[in-house]
Amino acid sequence: MKRILSFVLTTIITAACLFPGAVLAVNDDLDNPDDGIVSQNEAYDDLLSDPPADVPEIIGTSYILYDAESGSVLMGRNIDMQIQPAAITKLMTVLIALETLDLDDTVTVTQPMYIGIPENYYTLGVTEGEEVTVRDLIYAALLESDSDACLCLAIKISGAESLFTGLMNTRASELGCTNTFFTNCYGNDDVSNLSTAHDMALILDACTDHQDFVDISTTFQHTMLGTNLYADSRIISNANRFISTQEYSYDYYTGGLTGYAEGAGYSIAAAANKNGRKLVGIILGATDSLGRYANMIDLFDCGYSSFSTLTIDQGEFMPLYNDTIEQINSALLGTDLAVMESSMELSSCLTTTTARVSLGSTNTVDLSNVIIDTTMMENQDFRIPVIRIFNDGKTYIVGVLNVQVGEKDNLVSINPEKRSIWTALKTVLVTVIVILALLIILVYSMIVFRNKARKRASREFSNKNKML
Repeated sequence: MKRILSFVLTTIITAACLFPGAVLAVNDDLDNPDDGIVSQNEAYDDLLSDPPADVPEIIGTSYILYDAESGSVLMGRNIDMQIQPAAITKLMTVLIALETLDLDDTVTVTQPMYIGIPENYYTLGVTEGEEVTVRDLIYAALLESDSDACLCLAIKISGAESLFTGLMNTRASELGCTNTFFTNCYGNDDVSNLSTAHDMALILDACTDHQDFVDISTTFQHTMLGTNLYADSRIISNANRFISTQEYSYDYYTGGLTGYAEGAGYSIAAAANKNGRKLVGIILGATDSLGRYANMIDLFDCGYSSFSTLTIDQGEFMPLYNDTIEQINSALLGTDLAVMESSMELSSCLTTTTARVSLGSTNTVDLSNVIIDTTMMENQDFRIPVIRIFNDGKTYIVGVLNVQVGEKDNLVSINPEKRSIWTALKTVLVTVIVILALLIILVYSMIVFRNKARKRASREFSNKNKML
């Protein structure tokens, strides 16, 4: 590897010397890498073209299984197709409530908080003047999909539902949703809420970052105590079959919602966490109510068994980093240039198939587009892709080396562990201590030598006296 890097750089620099007009050329466009090279930060859906053999059959119009840590789509179909999300719209309403309100806040119910909801929609049954906590409203929204609970939260936050839906759309955009548009806070079939499997996965991922969401949506039953208008308590039971039944129970389930819209079919949003690895699944336009649960379990099982998310350890790449800088400097010997500054940026993780991971991989850098102009004394900046190559030939860009080349007169240390004042002071102190130690040894030796000389002279004098 060292010989190859040295040969490439030496050839490039020699060409630059022969042709003074040579310029810096570096591939800064990681959004569109060369064929066969994938930057997983951008190509989040790369794995869709490389499905494992055990991908389950899904009954929905569109679906997705999303790896929350790496932001990768593991499996899916029509993931960016706009479709009515129905009641799983409530996920965005609850998310904003968790981000904006305290669970112990109180909402005083007004007529706009329940008037206008269609009769066949699930409701908590609040009434004007009733005081209800935000906690109870979120329980009602997530466990029973109560629409009036969402209206109460929306109007509490923004004053009117129309203002709140603007907040929903803004928050969706902040999460990276590009095909989502809300005009209603609870999923009314008569309005044009639109979203996609991918966008809803981003929303549910954000929801499950809140422990309160996980705790509430996985509760089997919640007792709502009496209010100022009703002394009797109300029982709020979880209608989600992941929690309410043994048949569809899933050990790693951490929350979600289901929905149904006339003409759009059944929908389900669910998240799971196994050994710290969070997966998010969305199915839209399913044709069967029970089938969506079975499909989701199959998706989770396949996701955990057929895909692996690897942590990118910077320490693993430091030898490659140091070797690359050394090679560049070696190739620049005999010129007025050297590496001035350098740094390395890496992704936190990489997701790919478990079968591929089992084959092993190697790490390298791509210098093919780097040309150094040895006649240019101004600083030249390079972004060099850091690459992981799996032994089946699959290649991923996992980071970038930032390298600045400039005149040696301006040279600074490129060691990632930069020298500090203490480092320089420590060197001086060590030198002083060594010198003092040598002086002490010298003085001690002189004293010992002088004492021995005195004793020898004394013996000689004593012997002479005896002889006389």
